[in-house]
Amino acid sequence: MKKTKLKCILIDDSTVQRRAVAKIIKEHSKLDLINEYDNGVDAKKDIGSNIIDLIFLDIEMPGFNGFEFLESLEHKPQVILISGNPNYAMKAFDYDVTDYLQKPVDKTRFDVSIRKAINNYELENAEEIELEYIYVNSNLKKTKLFLNEILWIEAYGDYVKIISTDKKTLILSTMKAFAKQLPKDKFLRIHKSYTVNLEKIENFNGSTVEINEQVIPLSRHKKEALIKALVVIE
Repeated sequence: MKKTKLKCILIDDSTVQRRAVAKIIKEHSKLDLINEYDNGVDAKKDIGSNIIDLIFLDIEMPGFNGFEFLESLEHKPQVILISGNPNYAMKAFDYDVTDYLQKPVDKTRFDVSIRKAINNYELENAEEIELEYIYVNSNLKKTKLFLNEILWIEAYGDYVKIISTDKKTLILSTMKAFAKQLPKDKFLRIHKSYTVNLEKIENFNGSTVEINEQVIPLSRHKKEALIKALVVIE
């Protein structure tokens, strides 16, 4: 399978901020920074002649701000908005962006955003990608589960409950036994009762993880393992 590497551009009128974000992008093994711009007008002129998978876009720019830039695009690739103003967060998602990052950009939070972007890219190009799946015994029959659709797994007495994007599946198993079927680079047990799909994590802090707007407990001693697992490795 061909490894996913997203072609991206960066638009930010601040030279200092642009250099800081560009450095993080260039150090990421799954990103290819095609160009940098200090304004949306120049970026828009060039974007049509290049295949771009992802735009890192500052919001507060003179003359042609980030939201106006998005409204001007006929065909919009994935966008990660970046701003020093947290008040734009709610408005940002009205534009169907992949994520919203606040300045100064945190490296760990940046990696979470890129996992989301890569996951979206692979879903859109699913016909070219071999989707991984497992079979489980549920309700006396074999059920096929695509790993990419699993959000998290939770202990449920003598069972485990598998929460997917469109269904819940209950199987007779321990968490430890079920975890053996899952790829270790994509799933992590973050609590005695929860194993999560790393690609589905939206936010986390020292005690919780957020997936699909649901808050899941994070054991204190698992935080370091989670941070390491979220770093995308070649």
